[in-house]
Amino acid sequence: EVKVVESGGGLVQVGSSLTLSCAVSGFTLDEYAIGWFRQAPGKDREEVSCFCKKIGSTYIADSVRGRFTVSSDNARNMVFLRMTNLEFEDTAVYTCAASRINSCPIPLVYSRGTYSLSGTWGQGTQVTVSS
Repeated sequence: EVKVVESGGGLVQVGSSLTLSCAVSGFTLDEYAIGWFRQAPGKDREEVSCFCKKIGSTYIADSVRGRFTVSSDNARNMVFLRMTNLEFEDTAVYTCAASRINSCPIPLVYSRGTYSLSGTWGQGTQVTVSS
């Protein structure tokens, strides 16, 4: 069974740092691309980063470039999102996803209020940035 599980969210202050972890099972990082998405209330889902070991590609969204980085621990089948200098606007639910399509960014389809991809979503972890 293909699974992804996020951890590391929480309540932090503006300007601080936080690292989210995505643990994957049922596959290896050579097989799936891993994306980090976020969604704030009333806003569209945004892909903030992507890691694709198969093609040696990473992606960081313009909105977070210079503050967020993505990395992996291939031996542990984990992908990390390091977030620094956090801003109020970074408050969102962050979700890790595994995509069978090995490309970055990961293609999403939006239909009838739902985002879908060719793969598996995690359950999401809340990140709240406060003053």
